[in-house]
Amino acid sequence: MARSPKTQKNTLARQRAQAKYNSKPEQKKRRAQRNAARAKMIKAGKARKGDGKDVAHLDNNTGNNSSSNLRIQSKSKNRSLKRNKKGQRR
Repeated sequence: MARSPKTQKNTLARQRAQAKYNSKPEQKKRRAQRNAARAKMIKAGKARKGDGKDVAHLDNNTGNNSSSNLRIQSKSKNRSLKRNKKGQRR
């Protein structure tokens, strides 16, 4: 299925915007903290390279890499928003 020119342009614009956002110093620092958390879990033997899992921060603070704040979760579970019984965001 071929993309329309408008869709292609939007995709390229989004890619440029994402690259610009990812190059900001604050985002670089957050990414480094997430990478450090993953390295810590690999060193502890709780994660492996290519296992398809995410390192979850229980308090949602990427700067808090204490062992009690980290756990391994599936990508789908870690990247979704918490919901109540009615399906609304908590």
